[in-house]
Amino acid sequence: MDLGIQRRRAIVTGASKGLGRACATSLAQEGVEVWITARTKETLEETAREIAESTGGTVHAVPGDITTEEGRATVLQACPEPDILVANPGVKQTPDDFRTMSRADWDFWMEAHFYSTLDLIRAVAPGMCERRFGRIVSMSVSFIKFPQVNFAASHSARLGLSGAIASMVRELIPHNVTINTVAPGLFSTEALHTNLHAHAKRGNTTYEAIVEDRKKGCPAGRFAEPSECGDLVAYICAAQSGFMSGQNLINDGGVYQGLF
Repeated sequence: MDLGIQRRRAIVTGASKGLGRACATSLAQEGVEVWITARTKETLEETAREIAESTGGTVHAVPGDITTEEGRATVLQACPEPDILVANPGVKQTPDDFRTMSRADWDFWMEAHFYSTLDLIRAVAPGMCERRFGRIVSMSVSFIKFPQVNFAASHSARLGLSGAIASMVRELIPHNVTINTVAPGLFSTEALHTNLHAHAKRGNTTYEAIVEDRKKGCPAGRFAEPSECGDLVAYICAAQSGFMSGQNLINDGGVYQGLF
């Protein structure tokens, strides 16, 4: 299928590794010119070269931390008129006890998982409306549908973002601008495996045992490949996807059992 986005311009944040990189790759395969950003300059530039070589696309590396105003301004200066924004925070959630967290701890997660994406949406949406095309994807986690113990701060920030997005979409879709949230589950990324090693250490068990336990809890019986998320995001950004907005799309191998 031709997604109808060849020669469009996209910003993808948190894109040096994992799901952000997969999204950038899938968009580049569709002929989108991509600006990727992440904190580590060397890794980001290597990723840009590899995506360009594997897809034949044009990929620009813009080092920066999008959880800061400076980082957001840097990528927006590099690509001031994007047609597509894939807002991936690039800060993996970590467990903490809500009883002992400070206000500064909560503010950190609000900045990382709420304001970083919100500010980018507010910056790019007006221009998208003027040009009559915009596709915005907020990268979240499947657990926003069923928040987990010890992740209150991260989950609340992401739930707040989904609520803000839900309030925006009806104003934007008449201009052919959509915002959807992708909420992935267990994807085989460096971040997942790092977290599983930490879980194993805290639980006084082995990494292999934790992996098997997580796979047993997933009806699909496996971890997904990052490209399975990247390709979903590319489709959401397609010209043909302009009738869908404000959705929280769970992509977790059947773990979530709710209807809505």
